[in-house]
Amino acid sequence: MDAAGGTGSREAAQAAAAAGLDGLDPLLQHRSRLGALVLLSGVDAMTFTRLRELLNETDGNLGAQLKKLEEASYIHVNKAFQERRPVTWYSLTSAGRGALKGQLAALEGLLRAAKV
Repeated sequence: MDAAGGTGSREAAQAAAAAGLDGLDPLLQHRSRLGALVLLSGVDAMTFTRLRELLNETDGNLGAQLKKLEEASYIHVNKAFQERRPVTWYSLTSAGRGALKGQLAALEGLLRAAKV
């Protein structure tokens, strides 16, 4: 029984928490992948080097995580040359923006359902 004298509100909170968990995107449950989408959501494009610095990742790990996002069509990759040096640019796709919005909404639902 809850403080109001019934189990209805507790069951509703539990259902909200379960819905929040169901709404989480498994691909975005990794710190680097979620972080990359959050960072890319605020810019037109960002270089690999800048993402690596901001996320404090190694080249290999970040490259693997970005590849997963690319395969899911969450990001677009553009390789170019600047001053004869290769530069890889990443940008958020509309699918990636939608996935990020969904992930944030699910996380907000979990936060509201948490009783700590």
